Amino acid sequence: MKQKVAVLGPGSWGTALAQVLAENGHEVRIWGHNKAQIDEINTQHTNHHYLPDLVIPETIQGKMSLEECIVDADAVLFVVPTKAIRTVAQEFTEKCKNQPLIIHASKGLEQGSHKRISEVLLEEIPSEKRRGVVVLSGPSHAEEVAVHDITTITAASEDLEAAIYVQRLFMNDYFRIYTNDDVIGVETGAALKNIIALGAGAIHGLGFGDDAKAAIMTRGLAEISRLGVAMGANPLTFIGLSGVGDLIVTCTSVHSRNWRAGNLLGKGHSLDEVLENMGMIVEGVSTTKAAYELSQQLNVDMPITEAIYKVLYEGQDVKQAAKEIMLRDGKMENEFSV
Repeated sequence: MKQKVAVLGPGSWGTALAQVLAENGHEVRIWGHNKAQIDEINTQHTNHHYLPDLVIPETIQGKMSLEECIVDADAVLFVVPTKAIRTVAQEFTEKCKNQPLIIHASKGLEQGSHKRISEVLLEEIPSEKRRGVVVLSGPSHAEEVAVHDITTITAASEDLEAAIYVQRLFMNDYFRIYTNDDVIGVETGAALKNIIALGAGAIHGLGFGDDAKAAIMTRGLAEISRLGVAMGANPLTFIGLSGVGDLIVTCTSVHSRNWRAGNLLGKGHSLDEVLENMGMIVEGVSTTKAAYELSQQLNVDMPITEAIYKVLYEGQDVKQAAKEIMLRDGKMENEFSV
């Protein structure tokens, strides 16, 4: 059945997901603040800054007005940076006149509160203006989805019917969706893998090889699992698509902004230089701070996250941080501690 879907956020992932929806026959509108970008989407059917090689389906309508974008929408998909989620949710609540399903495909933890994105959405959007909240997450690069590479991700919600609705909305012959009821685990895995990707990139930038890459990914997954379980997640989620799957793709690909940022840090660039060079949001930087603070609050051992925090926020040398992790006291592997 054809649905009306509003996509909030015309970045690379928002654009790629809008394309999937349009190709599935849905009516798609995409909202953003940048007039030149929205005009480009409407007139040239491209979004060169984010996906330079993609020709966007002509049926996708770009909107500068949030109210025009969400009017009569069956579903509203949030794909804005984590730091903008609360503000955009507040504007949505002010202008929404119906009760769409809320979906989000952003990955991070809110600064200060350390809240997951669905928690922020539930706080800011009253029940009369939402049918439910579904998290869309997993191993995916916008650049690959845009060219129809095979991709599998997860739709997570405490309401299974809502998750199934999202599954049907997006699924086709190159984009497969699995459902999950562990919202905490899916969101935690999505957010924290960006921290480990920074570390994996830094390891590469320092000149270390595959052994080191395997070490940081494996022990990074242990950290993600520890914090996630402490927050109430199902540990099995972390061996699924939004856990180890998302970790693999983010830690091993040049498409990953977090990996590229870490790689530059490992090569000796300052954080300011790295962020200026990237020209896009690197979610792992802010997530590192939130996760480090949360681990201290919950008394969860996260030495890799702590080391990356020290590099990003205390100016520690990357190579020294790696050495300090290696010189920690010996542990049993099944203690879930580095």
